[in-house]
Amino acid sequence: MTTVLVVDDSPVVRMGLRMILEAEADLDVVAEASSGADALEEAGRHNPDVVLMDVRISGMDGLTTMGHLLARWPDVRVLVLTTDDTEDNVYEALRAGARGFVIKDSPSEQVVQAVRTVAAGNAHFSPTVARKLLDHVSATLPRPEDSSRIRGLAERDTRLLRLIARGYRNAEIATELNLTASTVKTYVSRLLSAIGARDRVHAVLIAHRAGLAGLR
Repeated sequence: MTTVLVVDDSPVVRMGLRMILEAEADLDVVAEASSGADALEEAGRHNPDVVLMDVRISGMDGLTTMGHLLARWPDVRVLVLTTDDTEDNVYEALRAGARGFVIKDSPSEQVVQAVRTVAAGNAHFSPTVARKLLDHVSATLPRPEDSSRIRGLAERDTRLLRLIARGYRNAEIATELNLTASTVKTYVSRLLSAIGARDRVHAVLIAHRAGLAGLR
């Protein structure tokens, strides 16, 4: 059973999402929240598997709330529910740790599939968001020298890049590689510099383009 916390400042939206999700035998909405502060309180009380949240909520904004959620409960999967899929919002949410995006007017089955996908540890993007990411990939394809740097990476750095490309956060990487969080942070910084990545999102795009994300 996948447990879900729904965060939106509209009671009508929350009720609709609850009805959609609880119609599925494998999904259980354990709590609702209308603000960032409420979301943190309910997350602490129920420890949900997935937090389905609008980033435009009252009080503490959604991105700040997401940061606090993931700092306290690093295993929670955050799925962003939004009407605003502009590039800046998408990239900011990805950097904050979002595992996917679903547009508010998406069909019910897409919302359900999105929750199941992120609960399984994978990423989900609505078609409009996926298109924006693909456009970004097209505009930021690695130069030949970037590909050469990837091919020349040490085994440890190659494994690190694969984990980043699969959506692992630093705490998860530390567990996977049996390292401290501070060591992982240092390694990630060095890796980004080595492959010419502007940031973590750019590193993911480079890794996918190089075919690293799906390799063990």
